[in-house]
Amino acid sequence: MSTLDGFAGGLFESRDDFVLTLLDNMIWPILALVILAVYLLVPQTLQNVRSVRLIMWSAAPLALLVLAESLCLLSGHFDLSIGSIAGFSAMVSGMVLANCPSCWGLTTNPWIGFALIFTIGALIGVFNGVMVARFNVNPFLQTLAVLIIFQGGKTALNTQPISGLPSTYLFPGGTADFAIGVLVVAFVLFGVVMRYTPFGQAVYALGSDKDSALEVGIRTDRVIIAVYTISGVLSAFAGLLLTGFVGVVPPLIGEGLVFQAFAGAVIGGISLFGGRGKVTGALGGVLLIALIQSALNNSAAIEATQIQFFNGVVLLIAILLYNTRTSIRGRILASGAQ
Repeated sequence: MSTLDGFAGGLFESRDDFVLTLLDNMIWPILALVILAVYLLVPQTLQNVRSVRLIMWSAAPLALLVLAESLCLLSGHFDLSIGSIAGFSAMVSGMVLANCPSCWGLTTNPWIGFALIFTIGALIGVFNGVMVARFNVNPFLQTLAVLIIFQGGKTALNTQPISGLPSTYLFPGGTADFAIGVLVVAFVLFGVVMRYTPFGQAVYALGSDKDSALEVGIRTDRVIIAVYTISGVLSAFAGLLLTGFVGVVPPLIGEGLVFQAFAGAVIGGISLFGGRGKVTGALGGVLLIALIQSALNNSAAIEATQIQFFNGVVLLIAILLYNTRTSIRGRILASGAQ
């Protein structure tokens, strides 16, 4: 008996169970290897506690987008509009609150800004959910259209950075401990919800087989609308954290983040076909993407103009890992069924 067989036999029913468990949690050994590589090749990235804190702080907005995308993927859907929701909601709220020359400056009350940014995100999410659930619009086409509409709408509102925002409004994203706390609480909360509540089980059931979910009495249309609404709120929250982190609302806010969100979710083990994956794995994907991004920014060998290229390489690696994991899982399950 091999060492692997003996170890698997002690903790799992079979070697296949051990391999399947390893595949489901593959993000953590990958993250450990990347941490070691970054520590050896770009040591200034992990120089001290402050450096790690900065990585976590900058990762908070992306974490909420990965969480939003993971929820949609687990339900058997996906959302291409998360980045544009983050950007558009932040832009509108900034135009209302700020006193810059091109802004509306309707109020300086930060609480109105908080209410507005979350309301915009929720309304766009509800719109996506209703179109997909009630009108049977393809999720790809629906969220692609919304991406284009609100990305264009954001540009039409303002092409200059919006400054002069209330300090209280900037606090959530501009305070490292608060932003990191949001990241941790969000993943813990959704981890509990997805594992232990009827809503979480309904999302997994919907993602696994919509017809079967209907047969056991799950109102799949309501679940879909709820999933997209939550995705919209999380995206708006990401826009709020991005605004606070930068200190202004930049004109390109939210653009391109959907691809990193997909990469984080897929690397973290969330299935593109729904019904499989863990929120904790998605957190690992967030940390991996943030660490690589920080290492690229700190590397003297990588120019700023090359970072986008390497981000694409990371996305490609995520796709290859997903295909490899899916292929191995398929072979194990097929052999077990014989």
